[in-house]
Amino acid sequence: MSAPILDVQQVSLSFRGIKALTDLSFAVEKGEICALIGPNGAGKSSLLNIVNGVYRASSGRIIFDGAPFDRPTPMAAAQRGIGRTFQNNALFHRMSVLDNVLTGLTRLGRCNLLEIAFRVGRHPAERRAFRQRADEIIGFLEIGAYRDTVVGGLPYGLQKRVEMARALVASPTLLLLDEPIAGMNAEEKTELSRLIAEVNRVFGTTIVLIEHDIGVVMGLSHHVVVLDYGRKVGDGTPAEVRRNPEVIAAYLGTRH
Repeated sequence: MSAPILDVQQVSLSFRGIKALTDLSFAVEKGEICALIGPNGAGKSSLLNIVNGVYRASSGRIIFDGAPFDRPTPMAAAQRGIGRTFQNNALFHRMSVLDNVLTGLTRLGRCNLLEIAFRVGRHPAERRAFRQRADEIIGFLEIGAYRDTVVGGLPYGLQKRVEMARALVASPTLLLLDEPIAGMNAEEKTELSRLIAEVNRVFGTTIVLIEHDIGVVMGLSHHVVVLDYGRKVGDGTPAEVRRNPEVIAAYLGTRH
């Protein structure tokens, strides 16, 4: 059996003595969709922030794609092939859909400042290649009709697709989605869930997502990890997690 693409080993995180995560361990296999679920404040977003370098764990370690990832930064995470979306859209609202998606390719640029300023050397070819790649992802996520539209004028559900396109355009090995369908109506949830499954199927992208809609989680995920007060209380297939008494207790509040 191959090594997991993401191996979280006894990770803890504290803020001024307050524990956000405690000795958390789990593994994500390559090519699967893994959902992180749990009540508000369970530590789910904190974990994603550690994986993509926004936070540094107080203890424990992360193994990513077979190699230690001990002192990650957001840039290092992106260079290693980790893409990320956030709870609140981190888009450039006065820029077009295309220009927002193109920002996801910035780290791959090889041109120097002179080439960019005077549009010489490698710049024209690189610019064409980047625009072609951005258009491919925009089409895949079915937002081509809005390619030149200013993002701030789009409905919330479409903005979430734009943010996912920006995270996906650089072909990440691991895609972290923080509440991708929060705030959507039923139709928007169905459509984005379908597109997330298509990203996983077509590109083989491993996905770790945070989601509160249990119906979506159970229908979309191969693997579910349940957190409560920073500790793992469930880890398995959707069917296994659904039957887990600790998970039921955490959601119903009976354990405390």
